[in-house]
Amino acid sequence: MKQPIISGSSRIRRTPYSKRVEEAGVKSYSVYNHMLLPTVFDTLENDYHHLKRAVQVWDVSVERQIEIIGPDATKILQMVTPRDISKMEDDQCYYIPMVDKYGYMINDPVAVKLEKNRYWISIADSDVIYYFKGLAEGMGLNVNIFEPDVNIISIQGPKSKILIEKMFGKEISELKFFRHGKVNFNGKEMIVARSGWSHQMCYEVYVDGSEYGQEMWDKFFSIGKDFDIRAGCPNLIERIESGLLSYGNDINGNNTPYEAGLGKFLSSGVSKGCLAYEILQSKMEPQRLIKPIEITGEPIKPITYSLKVSNADSEVVGQISSAAWSPDFKVNVAIGMIDREYWKQKNNLYLNISENDRRKIFIKDKFWS
Repeated sequence: MKQPIISGSSRIRRTPYSKRVEEAGVKSYSVYNHMLLPTVFDTLENDYHHLKRAVQVWDVSVERQIEIIGPDATKILQMVTPRDISKMEDDQCYYIPMVDKYGYMINDPVAVKLEKNRYWISIADSDVIYYFKGLAEGMGLNVNIFEPDVNIISIQGPKSKILIEKMFGKEISELKFFRHGKVNFNGKEMIVARSGWSHQMCYEVYVDGSEYGQEMWDKFFSIGKDFDIRAGCPNLIERIESGLLSYGNDINGNNTPYEAGLGKFLSSGVSKGCLAYEILQSKMEPQRLIKPIEITGEPIKPITYSLKVSNADSEVVGQISSAAWSPDFKVNVAIGMIDREYWKQKNNLYLNISENDRRKIFIKDKFWS
């Protein structure tokens, strides 16, 4: 069935790279943070294979930044995350589960510390900026919160390191994971982070100023022409294989960080500065959990919506939220939220893909890559 077309509107913002993305032959979009996010260029599988063997340039401007600056910047950031950020250094990025005062997730952004009491928060799909502003106003905090004109280009794939080295030098290409460094592009200081939404070698260039966008894009393609460089985008198959969660799809405001499998970021305990400190103490042993799941049978079409998981008695015991056929692992891979008593692989669990397609599924011990 042919997918419907997204009609243009002033309510859906274009990015500084939209023209180049269209010239590269984008075939489908999603809408994320009121902006266009490419989802396929060639085919889902061909994009997947190219991502794993070469280098891609992703327009991920949809990862909108929230700048938080002022004497209370660290305080307000700690209030919304149970992860302890007190030892975060000025060149570090932290993955921070964000929660409300009841301990339920409202986002799962990456925080970039630029200097003391100044951060960029790279948010997943939601209007979190209003939550920060409301909290600052209600608590009387001395902080300025706004959306800077920053649009990320992500460089992804095994050849990304050599491309970044040619573009910005060896010091930047050798950055440690979740560290960032400063570069100069046409007289403008910008941030490059060793991060990205895949398990390939990846970097994110925080292009500071829309006017630099197309020029930055074009220079990457000029330098990368010998590396089979292409425009790309987050790939559903690779994301599932890697266990990378999509907020709003795999996890949402009904889940705690522990249910989302993010307890590893809270290994030192919930920070006492978090508004949900006390209530999260009672939620450390989740009754449901994100799990990697194998769906048996022939290859399935991509799934990006919720499907119920049932036991042998047809009782609902969880759901699958993302699934696809993996060309490399030759199985149907999936991400799902499963009730605690069914976490073991030996349980008989089933997924109704359609009225006439019921599949047995298996809970895996770990994700595929």
